[in-house]
Amino acid sequence: MYPLLNGLSVIEASSFVASPTAGLYLAQMGADVIRVDQIGGGPDFHRWPVTEANDSLYWENLNRAKKSVALDLGKPEGRELLQALVRATGQFVTNFPTGGFLSHEVLSKGRADLITVRVMGWADGSPALDYTVNNAVGYPLLTGAGPEPVNHVLPAWDLLTGAYAAFALLAALRRRDATGQGGEVRLPLSDVAIGTVANLGSLAEVMVTGADRPRLGNTVFGLFGRDFVTADGVRTMIVVVTHRQWANLIAALGLGEAIAALESARGVSFSHDDGLRYTHRDALFPLFEAAIAARAHADLAAAFDAGGIVHSAYRTMREAALDPALVAENPIFGTSANPSGASYPAAGSFATLPGLARGAPAPAPRNGQHSEQVLAETLKLSSGEIARLIDSGLVGTAS
Repeated sequence: MYPLLNGLSVIEASSFVASPTAGLYLAQMGADVIRVDQIGGGPDFHRWPVTEANDSLYWENLNRAKKSVALDLGKPEGRELLQALVRATGQFVTNFPTGGFLSHEVLSKGRADLITVRVMGWADGSPALDYTVNNAVGYPLLTGAGPEPVNHVLPAWDLLTGAYAAFALLAALRRRDATGQGGEVRLPLSDVAIGTVANLGSLAEVMVTGADRPRLGNTVFGLFGRDFVTADGVRTMIVVVTHRQWANLIAALGLGEAIAALESARGVSFSHDDGLRYTHRDALFPLFEAAIAARAHADLAAAFDAGGIVHSAYRTMREAALDPALVAENPIFGTSANPSGASYPAAGSFATLPGLARGAPAPAPRNGQHSEQVLAETLKLSSGEIARLIDSGLVGTAS
């Protein structure tokens, strides 16, 4: 954690990935993020993966460094408490629907300069998930060799939307500082997805060519890149992104004469043209397959590293977790007293800020752990009033 956003309080009412990710990133930079849930936990409170005791490892990692307030949101007084917290802080991140008791129109009546960042599915307010939005923009029909669609397991649009939501909140705060104006930022997953497709040139590609890109399996579009198998059976990905890497790859594999002969036969030069290397992959790949299949992975890895060639062997996530460079010796990780009681490396802020110490990762809260503290400090409720709310079942506390 870094103290860059100290003094900024944000109420978060959300579930699943995108909206909690926004709160997580804000908290890791020092914001006081107060997550408000139903007493007993929201719909994602036990989302898999879980421990044997059914504690969600997903939940306690997406909600690190936050505070937790538990309210009975099924009752009018519980909803009014959440509204009061939003108005008291002036910053709200949510993926609740646009209408109802958490609409910006309702909330801003008591706080004209309120900033609401609302993560949505579709722009019209209808629901969507990362996995359905991904289908809608076409990526599963580009992934794999086909003909069946291939869904990836990474919720990319959720994560991009969460990061964009945190950025959008800070941009809206800058505007409010300059003008005094609040407002609502609506951020649909569908717009993040199709906008990203456009930013990568893929929307223009299909509009200009009038055709979809062919399925390429593990081949990288427009570059020399693919997976190959070494003599000892290690499957490794190799991608060339600079002309120097291309020259060094050819040298490392001893393919200079073979590549020169192919260039002569086809009347091309691959040395400074990514597109030609991709276009002529039908002839290039067999040369590289044979050369790589004749060498052990460790031998090739050493040669590739010396030449600055980008490569990586495929491995399981458990193998990655046991890689010292990625985890044990990586300064983004630390230890944390997790609510589940499970012990494992905890991630902190991904950014490195020279001159500032990276704080240790903070644990996620237990449901309702900070209810009394937040109601006293943010709403200035007396101890007697807080006790009444707890006794009446409107406010939950951690057991």
